Amino acid sequence: MAPSPPRRAALLLATVLLLAAAGSTPGATAAGIFQVRRKFTAGVGGGAGANISALRAHDGTRHGRLLAAADLPLGGLGLPTDTGLYYTEIKLGTPPKHYYVQVDTGSDILWVNCITCEQCPHKSGLGLDLTLYDPKASSTGSMVMCDQAFCAATFGGKLPKCGANVPCEYSVTYGDGSSTIGSFVTDALQFDQVTRDGQTQPANASVIFGCGAQQGGDLGSSNQALDGILGFGEANTSMLSQLTTAGKVKKIFAHCLDTIKGGGIFSIGDVVQPKVKTTPLVADKPHYNVNLKTIDVGGTTLQLPAHIFEPGEKKGTIIDSGTTLTYLPELVFKEVMLAVFNKHQDITFHDVQGFLCFQYPGRYGLVVYTVVKVLIITCNSFHAVFH
Repeated sequence: MAPSPPRRAALLLATVLLLAAAGSTPGATAAGIFQVRRKFTAGVGGGAGANISALRAHDGTRHGRLLAAADLPLGGLGLPTDTGLYYTEIKLGTPPKHYYVQVDTGSDILWVNCITCEQCPHKSGLGLDLTLYDPKASSTGSMVMCDQAFCAATFGGKLPKCGANVPCEYSVTYGDGSSTIGSFVTDALQFDQVTRDGQTQPANASVIFGCGAQQGGDLGSSNQALDGILGFGEANTSMLSQLTTAGKVKKIFAHCLDTIKGGGIFSIGDVVQPKVKTTPLVADKPHYNVNLKTIDVGGTTLQLPAHIFEPGEKKGTIIDSGTTLTYLPELVFKEVMLAVFNKHQDITFHDVQGFLCFQYPGRYGLVVYTVVKVLIITCNSFHAVFH
């Protein structure tokens, strides 16, 4: 007899995910690509592996932030002890300098630590050398003033105390207590552009981003510190929206996660290879919601109430690569676990950092999510962790 699944649970599904933003139809070559790396990884910043309790705590604060501020950072997959978020390297300024930023599909601005930040770390537990951005050291860098159109658009109108030569300042506070305060600047962004013959060549564009003068919480910690955050939200202030307005790319992005080594490719612009199926995003949502229709386990469709995935207030299915585990409603989780146990009664449980886990490799017990009966996300390696 299959064991009953515990009440509180989370699934970790190793998958290759391609996420595209609405706004353009795929058809031409991807305009720009970024190599991405995993942030929380085994042996980095915390011993043999990322602490599962810390990952779940991280996910909890992300969920609170999703409901409040729609923050959807792209995140890591893999084993429960080898999990985390993803970051990429960008080049800013003239001459260009390198910055490591966390890729975030929910927040709307790009920001990096500024030269005026006294408490910002210069080293990271990730083994990266961090760089403070100095607009005066770049021949193409300049401050954005509060009376400029970008500032007014960002804050919904002219700021009350705006005067001549007053910088456009920003302040962002996240649900986990971390925060960033600084001023907007404009400078050159350099990225790799894919040509028609599949080769890459450097391209550049002028973008407005934040120069962070003060970071709080985890953003100011040197353990997992990065240079900043690259927001890929839908607002006009995001880097993607700015590049689209400038005619550099079309407003679509895709992220392919590498489940073996971590990392992957983050591309902006149109997507051709591989050919992908698409599904519409749920309209009028601040984050990336899709309509999840069915869940299959080993070729068998679970019999779930039709209303269980209906979108609504604090309901629905969010594609959030930054949440390190996959969370399901209790009813759905129980059905998934029962289906797995019924097919594979020889599963062995292991205690990992106080969590009851099981693992098996390959296509052994395929879990398939069907979204609007068009886009199918297949998980061919399955791990579960629950407490």
